[in-house]
Formats: sequence, C-alpha cells, structure tokens
Amino acid sequence: MTDTLTPDGYRTRVMDGEMLSALAAMAAVVIEGPRGCGKTWTARRFARSEVLFDRDIDSRSAVSLTPDLVLAGDEPRLLDEWQLAPEIWNRVRHASDETQRTGRFILTGSAVPPDDITRHSGAGRIARVRMRPMSLQESGESNADVSLGDLLDGAPVSASRPEADFGDVVDALCRGGWPRLRGQPVAAAQIFVGNYLAELCRTDIRLVDGVARDPQGVERLIASIARNTATTASFSKLASEAAGDRPLNRTTATEYLRSLERLYVVEDVPAWRTHLRSRAKLQSSPKRHLVDPSLAVDAIGAGPRRLLSDLRTLGFLFESLVVRDLRIYGQAQRAGVYHYRDNNGLEVDAVVEARDGRWFAAEVKLGGEEGIEQAARSLLKLRERVDDSLIGAPAKLLIITATGYGYERPDGTTVLPITALGA
Repeated sequence: MTDTLTPDGYRTRVMDGEMLSALAAMAAVVIEGPRGCGKTWTARRFARSEVLFDRDIDSRSAVSLTPDLVLAGDEPRLLDEWQLAPEIWNRVRHASDETQRTGRFILTGSAVPPDDITRHSGAGRIARVRMRPMSLQESGESNADVSLGDLLDGAPVSASRPEADFGDVVDALCRGGWPRLRGQPVAAAQIFVGNYLAELCRTDIRLVDGVARDPQGVERLIASIARNTATTASFSKLASEAAGDRPLNRTTATEYLRSLERLYVVEDVPAWRTHLRSRAKLQSSPKRHLVDPSLAVDAIGAGPRRLLSDLRTLGFLFESLVVRDLRIYGQAQRAGVYHYRDNNGLEVDAVVEARDGRWFAAEVKLGGEEGIEQAARSLLKLRERVDDSLIGAPAKLLIITATGYGYERPDGTTVLPITALGA
C-alpha cells in the first residue's frame, strides 16, 4: 500500500493542496468536518501559532475581553474549534478587512453554530474547506494507481490486483477513516467508534445549539439512517423506524436530523439534475449516508463476521465507503458526487460531475461476474438516456469493485477496485 507519511511524520491528506490554494487566496480559511477526522492535525501543519479553544477555557473568555490578544501571533494563526467561542468569527472577519494580507487565520470547526452567529458570511474573506475521515488512499489502504482526475479526463484504465483482499476491505469499512485508528485491530477500532457515537448522542448534539436532546432518540435515528444507508428512504420512514418505545414525532426527528447534519455526521448524496433525451422523469430524493461507514456499522451492531454473512447489507455499506472516497477525491477536482434515479426504475449509484462539465457515472458492486454485468447494463442504459448533446458524453462508465483488477471492457464500461482509486 501507499505510504503517505512526510519525513516529519505528518500523514498527508488530499485536501492539503486545497488548503495551500485557499491560504494563498484568502485572509482566513475554516476547515469544517466531524470531530476526530484530523482537522487540528492538518491545521497545525500549516499554522505558525495557535489557540485551542477546546483545551483552554480562559481563551474563550478572552475573545470578549481582549480579542486582539487572541488574534495576535505568528500567521497563519490557528483558532481551533472556533464554534466554542463563536464571537471570534466576526473578530476574524473584521481583522481580515484591516489588511490585504492573505493566509492570516485558520479556523477549525466540528459543528455549525446557530445561524445568527455567522449571519455575516465572510464572503471574500473566509474560505471553507471540507474535511472528512480519511479515504483509503490517505490511510494507505489504496495504492491510488488510478486518479479520479484521470477518470474525468477519460484516460484508459489499467491496474494490477491490489495487495488488499476482500477481507481487508471489509475491515477498512468497519474500522473507518479515523486517523487515530489507522492500523488498529478492528475490534479495538469498533470500541472507539461505539464510544464516539455514544458521546455524539449524549453530549455533542447538545452543543450545536444548547438545546437538550433525548440521547436514546438520537441513537435510534442514527440507527435508522444506518439501516437505510445508500437508499432513498423517505424522512417519514426514518422517523417511523426511529420511534421505538417513545414516539419520535416529525418535528423532533427533523430537529435531530438537522443537528446531525450540523455536526457533519449525516451527509446525504443529492440527486443528479441533468438533461434527458428520453421521457423518463428524474427523481429528487437524496440517498442517505453517514459521513463514514464505520458509524453505520456500529449503529446496526455489526462487524466483519456478520457482514460477511449478510452480503446485501455489506453491499450498501460498501457503497457508502465508495461515496466517502469519491467525495474526498472529487473535492480536489472541484467535482460533486450525486446519484441518478428516474421514474422508470433506472438507478446509478454515483455520478461525479466537475464544475467544467466533465462527468462520469459509477455503479458500486462488491464483485463477481453477475454483479459486474448488472452494473454494466445500468450504466449503458444511463448513457442512452442522458442528452449528451447538452451535457457531453460521460468520460467513463465505471464499475467500482472491492477487489480485483482494473480494466476496460469491450462494451465501453470500466472495472476498477476501490483499493486502486485515488485523488
């Protein structure tokens, strides 16, 4: 597998290049993402001084009393977990106006504060960079022989069988992309993930807006999302499944879901809006996903052994792993990830579309000849239905598998294992 460690021990992240560009262009950069995904570690890579609001209570008080001292220091100055001292947002905004210098501040945040805190958006002053748990490339579990950029360019694909086997991929899915768990046994990693979710339900969700939530209700909603991973389950279905012994009404469920989104834990995949040459109508429901598949695995009480005996559930969770990595690699190409579904029953798991119009479609399969053939049929149908005179032809029709070789098929589709994909 690929070693992504720098000489000083920093494990490189795909969004490092985006950070460099943002710091060169803007006065401040805020790194947003779920707790534990490595924001502070990465921010320290670029910062020359720091204030850690989650560890230094006095610094939070100082924001109101002596804000100039909090902002003073070698630049870029890191303001870690800034949402714990939300007044600092406008202080940074005003300080950014005072000079024309770029790269002055780096903020990290594990939650989106109430809207009134950031009603001044920081447009023109503050850039936002999204961070997620590590992709397989970043954790060293993909050799990254084929880049997402090459796929968008339509380059030929050829990849030897990666070192990782099917069991390794299942272990990676259960372990998740949390930096501190890299190389840990799956059993130990799942203890961490279980505690992560428990703390999320008990404490973190209250910190978003100061409103007390029922931890068991939040836990049931997360479990409902996990059971419906990679599906277009309606909100009503999620709320109904999360009811348990104590009913969870629609309003309460909505508040819980929005809070989980503001904690960057829930990240649905939107439907692709495109032009069709057929009379089929596009469906608009998003696909349900947690930010890392390990959270869904824990929420449904699973592990490698159980998943290997339930390939249907494993298939949905593997799709969530692939979506996570496509989002990370796509972000480096200024590309978004969507899904396709129409009223004639055609579904395609992922569509990656760059801002310049390049795009490719991907079906996700664990492997096997039957699964690959089924995926190829869906992709070829999609190619027939989209109006390529308006959006251009797909750069690739990609079948992403758990293991195996990467190769071009005679029918125009391409097979690629996730452990050979990179940024």
